[in-house]
Formats: sequence, structure tokens, C-alpha cells
Amino acid sequence: MKIRRPKRIDTKALKRKLTVVDRRLARRFGTPRWDGPEDPLESLIGTILSQNTNDVNSERAYRGLRKAFPRWEMLLEAPPREIARAIRVGGLANQKSRRIKSFLRWVKRTYGRLTLDALRKMSVPEAVATLTQHKGIGLKTVYVTLLFACGTEVFPVDTHIYRIVRRLGLAPERASRDRVTGLMQPLVRTGRAYPLHINLIAFGRAVCKAQRPLCRDCPFPDLCGYPHKNLR
Repeated sequence: MKIRRPKRIDTKALKRKLTVVDRRLARRFGTPRWDGPEDPLESLIGTILSQNTNDVNSERAYRGLRKAFPRWEMLLEAPPREIARAIRVGGLANQKSRRIKSFLRWVKRTYGRLTLDALRKMSVPEAVATLTQHKGIGLKTVYVTLLFACGTEVFPVDTHIYRIVRRLGLAPERASRDRVTGLMQPLVRTGRAYPLHINLIAFGRAVCKAQRPLCRDCPFPDLCGYPHKNLR
């Protein structure tokens, strides 16, 4: 029986292609600038609340959480049902409330206080290993926290980016999101992780939508191999 070898990935060609994508997006959407350091714990909790919901509802859930519990210590004493009530608008409230409280207990036990400032001094593999041991915290959540709160050069792959890079042929169609994250990381030029991440999301929301993408308005007609183009 003939063994089929996996297709070799031409990293250099993909890196050149992504550079073209990055430059065209910058011409269209500008170059977003990182706002500077944020509280890693606030960023991570906010990212958990953003899971499986839209930006509007995740923001409302976070505001509801902080209004009900202005200090993180108050969450440690609150029953999960009260936490769930505060974040109900974000969906999966019961699940998220238990996971947030469990994670805060671990933070308090590990660091003696409710802070994730230690994250700033960790290597990326160490941060991933430390945080992904907890339910509800996957690779994307860790990367979003590192990028936005710490300014670390990592490239989170959200729903929009996962869809777009596979349509553009920058990642295999059937690859999992975590695998796509691993494949994309070495392709992103130094200093471009944040603006490229933001611009791809903007492009996904405005043009390269999951349903009925606006392909006639796409700046990548020469690069995209998506077979179900919507040219009407």
C-alpha cells in the first residue's frame, strides 16, 4: 500500500502572501496602535465572557459583573448563581460563573492576591501551560490576554481570522483553530501581530462574512481561493 505523505508547507511563500494581505488591509483600515499595558486579570476575565457571544453582549456582561462586584475579592465570596445573574446577557452564564470563580480561587491560592502580573514575566509557552490547565481558558484566550494586556508578540486566532486565513489559503481548510494558531504565528512579521489581528477582524465583520461574504468588495481577488465566492 502506498503511503501518502503530508503536503509540505512552503512557509516562505505563505509569509510573503500574508505580508501582502497585511499591507492591503493597512491601506484600507489603517494601522491600529496598541494602547499600552492593561490589567492581565481584567483582560482574561473579559475574554472568558466574550466566548460564544458577540462584542456588544460581552461588554454588557463585563460591565454587569463589575457593577455587581467592584472588587475581585467579592467574587470569591459570592455564590455562582449571583455571578451568573450579573453576566446573564453574555450567555452560558452558569458555566462561565463557575469557571471564573474557580480560576480566581486558583489565582489567590497561587499568588497570594488577585493579580496576574506574573504573566508579564513568563515566556509564551510558560503562560500557555499555566493558564490552559483551567477549564474555559484555551489558547485563544491566553493569546488575547498576552497581546492586549502585555503587548506580547503573539497572534490570536478568533472566529473571523480562523475563517479568513483558511479562505485565503494561508492555513489548511480542515485544520483546527489551535493548529491554525501555531501555523500563523511564524508567518506574522515582527511588530505586526496587533494591527494585523485588529484589521483581519474588521475585514471579517465588514466584508469576509461567514454567510454571504461581500466578495465584490474584497481587496484579495488574486489571492483568495474560496470556492463559494459571492460575486453578485
